[in-house]
Amino acid sequence: MERRDSEVTASFVMADAVFVPGASITLNDDVSRHLKVRRIGLGAQLALLDGHGHRAEGSLVRVAPNATIEIARVSVAAPLPAVHLLVPMADRDRSMWLAEKATELGITSWRPIMYKRSKSVKPRGEGPTFTARLRARMASALEQSGGLWLPQIFPESTLVRALAAVPSDGARALLTIGAPTPMTSVRCAAPLVIALGPEGGLEADETALFVESGFTPVHVGGNVLRFETAALAGLAIGRTLLSPRNDE
Repeated sequence: MERRDSEVTASFVMADAVFVPGASITLNDDVSRHLKVRRIGLGAQLALLDGHGHRAEGSLVRVAPNATIEIARVSVAAPLPAVHLLVPMADRDRSMWLAEKATELGITSWRPIMYKRSKSVKPRGEGPTFTARLRARMASALEQSGGLWLPQIFPESTLVRALAAVPSDGARALLTIGAPTPMTSVRCAAPLVIALGPEGGLEADETALFVESGFTPVHVGGNVLRFETAALAGLAIGRTLLSPRNDE
C-alpha cells in the first residue's frame, strides 16, 4: 500500500509483532515511554516496524493506561541483498557504535568472533547483557534510518565455527592491512560476507583459515584503520557494489 511518510510523527520497532489493518495494537513499555518523553499525543500518526520487513502506520488512539495504535495500513518490503558481517570481539563502546552504523547501512547479520588478540581486550563487548544492549541500539538505528529489517545477531563463536556457518554461495571479502587488491575492484555477489580482524590484525594462521575458506584479502584504503572504521568502509563499498544500479 502507499506509504505516507509526511504524516508520520515517529517510527518505533515492535520486534516480532503482528500487524493487521483495522486492528489495534498495544505498545510495549519502551515505546510508551518514548511517546511520553517526546510528548506525542492522541491522534499522532505513527509507524511500527517488526524488524522483518513489515511497516504498519496508524493513529495513536489511547495514551493511558496503555498506549494503543489503531493500524490503518500495512506494507512489506523485500530485504536488501544479503551482507553478513564477521566482527571481532572488541572494545564494548566501539562495537556498540559499529553495530548502530552497520544497521543504518543495512547489514543482514552480525557474528562476533573471538580471535587470539581479542582475548586481551578490556572492557570487551560480550555476554547476554551486552547482546541485549546491542539489539536495542540496532532497533534505535533502524527507527531513525528508515530501514525495515533488523540484523540477525549470532552468538559469539570461534573462527572455525564462524567459517563453518558462512553461506556456500556469493562472495567473501577479508579486510586486511596491506592486501594488494582494493575492495572496489572485487566482483561482488550476494550473499556477501565481509570479515575483519581485531586491533593489531589477524595472526598468520587465522588469515590462512580465511583464505582456505575462499575469502579474498582486500583493502579499503591506504591508512591503517580502526576495526570499526574499516568495517563501515567495507560495508559501504559492498552495498554500492551490490546496488542494482551498479549493474546498469
